[in-house]
Amino acid sequence: MSQHFLHGLEFDKTAILKLLDLAKALKANPKDFNQALRGLSIVTLFEKPSLRTRLSFDIGINKLGGHAVYLDQQNGAMGSRESVKDFALNISTWADGIVARVNQHSTLTTLAEHASVPVVNSLCNLYHPCQALADFLTLQEVHGDVSQLKLAYLGEGNNVTHSLMLLAATLGTDFVAVCPKGASPDAQIVKQAEQIAAINNAHVQVSDRVEAAAGADVLYADTWVSMGDTSSIDEVKQKYMPYQLNQTLLEQTGASTVLHCQPAHREFEITSQLMDGPAAKIIQQAENRMHAQNALLITLLNPDFI
Repeated sequence: MSQHFLHGLEFDKTAILKLLDLAKALKANPKDFNQALRGLSIVTLFEKPSLRTRLSFDIGINKLGGHAVYLDQQNGAMGSRESVKDFALNISTWADGIVARVNQHSTLTTLAEHASVPVVNSLCNLYHPCQALADFLTLQEVHGDVSQLKLAYLGEGNNVTHSLMLLAATLGTDFVAVCPKGASPDAQIVKQAEQIAAINNAHVQVSDRVEAAAGADVLYADTWVSMGDTSSIDEVKQKYMPYQLNQTLLEQTGASTVLHCQPAHREFEITSQLMDGPAAKIIQQAENRMHAQNALLITLLNPDFI
């Protein structure tokens, strides 16, 4: 197992299930783990703004007895004031781990190449693996065996789609990405997910037809305007409105659970009726970011504690 967590595939099915079990134990009995990262410092690098990622890591590390050090762009853009390599080399002399929310995946690979401490991807342009861990922790809590589920993601094929798809394939969950033409997930990542899914008796599908979500147990949405996209939400409304999560779609598909990684634009990618309704597990999903991430940090930084 790699000491880094850059795309999520560093962990096989057995390791992922063990990690999710640890997350459940952390959630159920937090006091048992309040010294798990005692004496350890983790630098959290942010090139992008954040609510859930920053707070869930910062508070989560504190709850484990560790010390989180937040570093944003006030110190100068990574690779501008000094190289990403030098960031990694310097931070490694002081810190025990690096959590990075960055613009480009290549920044993470450079950090990991030169860091002598674990590097965790807390978001990049290609992947959002910590979000996917929280998503599947939530699905386990709600449904139990996730290998019996069909998960339908509707909207833009993006970093969230990629990580959901890869983790679904790893855990044997059927997955369909329903995206407008021209907004499908990366073809190479889809191919990779298909190969993994075949090993785990699951199916991966990409379609531009909402009908492909029929029979889904879970509906999932993300914002229609990814962070950094200069398009206004109104500009993309016409393209994506057929993919909105609403009560009609819920009834047509037969789904019983609704997820959204947030931030959510109500009445755009999801209606308030659905977001605030009984099928939504969105706040539970957000809470689980902390528990899943804490399990990951213990696994990478202090596995002897487990």
